[in-house]
Amino acid sequence: MKNFYLLFIGLVYTTTLFAQQDTLKQQRFNFHFQQTTITQHKPSFSAPYSGENSLITNKETATSLTTTLFGGARLWKGAQAYFNPELAGGSGFSKTLGVAGFPNGETFRVGSTEPKIYIARLYLSQAFSWGNERDTVSDDLNQLAGYKSKRYFSVTVGKFGMSDFFDANTFSHDPRNQFMNWSLMSNGAWDYPANTRGYVMGIFTELGMPTWTLRFAYTMTTTTANGSVWDERIGKANTQTLEFEKRYIFNSQPGAVRLLGFRNNGKMGKYRDALAFSQPPVIDTVLAYGHHKYGFGINAEQFISKTFGVFAKASWNDGKTETWAFTEIDRSLSLGGVLKGNSWKRKDDEVGLAFVGNGISSPHRDYLAAGGYGFIIGDGRLNYSTEMIAELYYKLDAFQQKFWLTPDYQFILHPAYNKDRGPVNVFSLRAHVEF
Repeated sequence: MKNFYLLFIGLVYTTTLFAQQDTLKQQRFNFHFQQTTITQHKPSFSAPYSGENSLITNKETATSLTTTLFGGARLWKGAQAYFNPELAGGSGFSKTLGVAGFPNGETFRVGSTEPKIYIARLYLSQAFSWGNERDTVSDDLNQLAGYKSKRYFSVTVGKFGMSDFFDANTFSHDPRNQFMNWSLMSNGAWDYPANTRGYVMGIFTELGMPTWTLRFAYTMTTTTANGSVWDERIGKANTQTLEFEKRYIFNSQPGAVRLLGFRNNGKMGKYRDALAFSQPPVIDTVLAYGHHKYGFGINAEQFISKTFGVFAKASWNDGKTETWAFTEIDRSLSLGGVLKGNSWKRKDDEVGLAFVGNGISSPHRDYLAAGGYGFIIGDGRLNYSTEMIAELYYKLDAFQQKFWLTPDYQFILHPAYNKDRGPVNVFSLRAHVEF
């Protein structure tokens, strides 16, 4: 594996040499690279009991690593293709179990901590544009520099991450650069379609206008919860996601509101069926096609000044069917703000503070209280309370916008919705390089 890793890094540095383009023109191709390492430590905490999916009460230190090469090419008028090989390794606390709003957004629920290389993204986009109004697009990750019409319709087909296109937020979206907690990456109750590493196969469409955008995706789902094998019975196992984004200017500062709706279909289990079938309940004994999960989310952001912005998110799903892809959250509310370091002469530094409240439905509560397990949480019993999280970080620009160091602190009250456990204190240090 070490040789594969060295080969991967060598490829990155070699291809980057050919990525020099005139960003004022339509860029033909580009190459970018990112590497993120997050080390987290939690002291021991008290709990009168633990289950198979509980956060371990002893002190722990865990490290995750992701390395990604981003390659893009302009093929013909309106067509762009992107390819992202990725290497990931390491783990989160307790095998990434025991907290619904897990503290490290760079970890996955995989069986091995050894670094592995896989294809994260491989997709083709075709845009159809009209009108004379254009935006200037900069050279960036999976983005070719050039001009983009403000009126367009695009179709994307292949493998991608749903967060690439949906539920964006200027202040709370990317754990490699912003808040690290899972429930601050996107709307917490959105059980977004993905395999165990966070990517999905499907088709994505987008209608863009100067002040609003409408998005829709039809994607595949896996054969098992948090699985890696795609279910080929697409007529019965599929997901639909719809989002409307409205952009505006308030008090001379930009803002946006996004409304999200989703419906996931597949061979899933229902909590009430599992409770009626056996004690303790086992969700895998009641799997059946025809089950679905639906939900909604709202996501808002607003700049207060050029250097300070705030955000808020609220989401809900029906909570009758088991969590399938993301994490065990059925209701979530989050808010926070990010301040740039201009006032202390560190314009590329930033400090962020956010608060989250996560909850689950009554069937989900009863299932866990009876000794049931999901793929993320389950303490063997449950004394229910809202999972509360606060996160504070300081991102330090250590080397001219190419290397950042971020110390981070998270306070987690009632982990996995259990007031008998915790609180948990998490101290993190993130190193992120990008070029």
